[in-house]
Amino acid sequence: MNKPINQIIAEDKVEAFVGQVVSDIAAAYSGVLTKVGHSLGLYKALAQNGTLSAAELAEKTGTNQRYVLEWLNNQAAGGYVEYHPDQGRYKLPAEHVPVLADEDSPVFLAGSLGGLTAIYRVEEKLTEAFKTGGGIGWHEQDESLFYATENLFRTGYKANLTSKWIPALSGVDWKLKQGGRVADVGCGHGASSIIMAQHYPKSSFVGFDYHKASIDVARQRAREAGVEERVRFEVASAKDYPGSDYDLICFMDCLHDLGDPLGAVRHAFQAVADDGSVLLVEPHAGDRIEQNLNPIGRLFYAASTAFCTPNSLSQEVGSAFGAQAGEARFADIMFKAGFRQFRRATETPFNRIFEVRK
Repeated sequence: MNKPINQIIAEDKVEAFVGQVVSDIAAAYSGVLTKVGHSLGLYKALAQNGTLSAAELAEKTGTNQRYVLEWLNNQAAGGYVEYHPDQGRYKLPAEHVPVLADEDSPVFLAGSLGGLTAIYRVEEKLTEAFKTGGGIGWHEQDESLFYATENLFRTGYKANLTSKWIPALSGVDWKLKQGGRVADVGCGHGASSIIMAQHYPKSSFVGFDYHKASIDVARQRAREAGVEERVRFEVASAKDYPGSDYDLICFMDCLHDLGDPLGAVRHAFQAVADDGSVLLVEPHAGDRIEQNLNPIGRLFYAASTAFCTPNSLSQEVGSAFGAQAGEARFADIMFKAGFRQFRRATETPFNRIFEVRK
């Protein structure tokens, strides 16, 4: 390939960029090994036992020592574990335990690596969609995506939904403690519905999703959590789910995925009580592209390219908001749907949380 016309190549910048790409490739390969470490309980064993040799870790987890040794060295090279050469032993730093080993931690991320499987398995369909402009429905994605999405979002919901996000809304926490009616639109595997049902035992909840396989899993999750009498899950789209006078309607990390988000919001306007609220949770994003050019934006733009935008383009209207649509765009469709109040109630490094009212 010839050098670009009239441009001087800075060789030091080339070398620096090579280093960046090598680091990215290593991270992509190693992400799969992070998923393996989570699945096999390797991180948990390290967290529970301090420093371990490869043989000791293999024995405690019922795995093969030779594989474990290579895995540990990969993890040490990436800074995920510490290697102590004088002892030939490895340690998971205490600061890494909440991220890699503690599933109840608000920053647990190891369980979300299943998305890697999904994004590589959709490669051929995605390449073709780039050429045709066609969509890829959620139901056409690899099953691993559904579980990875559940694991990724559930962490934030457990840490924030009932303790920070709902209390940040106007009077909603009080209503649900007294006994309210809640619709959770685009509920997926039902993590948000179940967390709310566990916290607000006097309220009733119904989760809606067009994807039947996800609804089946959500019903199973509710039974496992012992809340199946107070939360039910039904197959329905965001524009035709039944019910009215809901005290709260939730769109949890899903409105941007829809083909017709305005149509969904108009339906919510009709379904929510006059004094009710809409809880809109969306990825943390600025209104301008340059505000999102950071590691979190990179992650969300990747997910948006492979999953969110294709899903929207597979549906009617095909608005294709994308996962980094920004606050102003959501405010606009809320006002077009008839709502008069829109405000950012709170935020985290990963999400922005909005309250919408009539």
